[in-house]
Amino acid sequence: MEYKTKKKIKKITQHLVLGTFTLIMLYPLVWMLGSSFKESSEVFVDAHAIFPESWKFSNYVEGWEGFAGITFTTFYKNTFIIVIISTVGSIFSSALIAYGFARIPFRGKKLWFVIMMLTMMLPFEMTMIPQYIMFNWFGWIDTYLPLILPTFFGIPFFIFLIMQFIRTIPKELDQAARIDGCNTFSIFTRIILPLVVPALMTSAIFSFYWRWDDFMAPLIYLQTPEKYPVSLALKLFSDPEAVTNWGAMFAMTSLSLLPIIVIFFIFQRYIVEGISTSGLKG
Repeated sequence: MEYKTKKKIKKITQHLVLGTFTLIMLYPLVWMLGSSFKESSEVFVDAHAIFPESWKFSNYVEGWEGFAGITFTTFYKNTFIIVIISTVGSIFSSALIAYGFARIPFRGKKLWFVIMMLTMMLPFEMTMIPQYIMFNWFGWIDTYLPLILPTFFGIPFFIFLIMQFIRTIPKELDQAARIDGCNTFSIFTRIILPLVVPALMTSAIFSFYWRWDDFMAPLIYLQTPEKYPVSLALKLFSDPEAVTNWGAMFAMTSLSLLPIIVIFFIFQRYIVEGISTSGLKG
């Protein structure tokens, strides 16, 4: 009886601790959502208050109207164009490169793999200036090409994740497919890709998150407001020379989180499955 009591107390304590940390982590999001319904003058009067004294639903209408005739419909369209194309490109190219590292023998494979892994350690600030000079030489500034085209050459983290997943697949399947007349590319598309769906979905979710939240790259390469994604458009609300409409800014910030939340709850099982299985080796 004493053992059961201690076990019950331990479980209650664990739930209280986890619940406390959950509230601490969610508080900024809840505060932002509550502030999206406040008057701009009310947002920082009582900074700790979550719920507004008077609910202002028009913040969402005012925020969606955007700036200088450019609505958030345009900004969301730009964001989805960048995110979807770059995600498709990064996933397919990373899977193809991972298949090459995992299954195809070639000279210097270990060296190229080490070089690929080393690129994961390079911070963006280190490659930012050389990339800008190169893309400016190509004439790609103020276009989506610097944001999209590099993803078609593979993402090191995705390559490593997918490659570890491919290694769990028995090579006998490749040999059987080759006996049936499949070439190397057919084995990749017909055998490997269907079996690594969890890793592909995990990579796609991460790619969607990273591209959706990316602020620095659009800030560097895009100059025309009509081409801005949502992450960069939110910055336009903050004007040091004018009065900032905080309510509208928080309203659009709250809406910008909606696609990420929806994607997470729909595909969260793939994240767990893809990461947990990628560490196994058959």
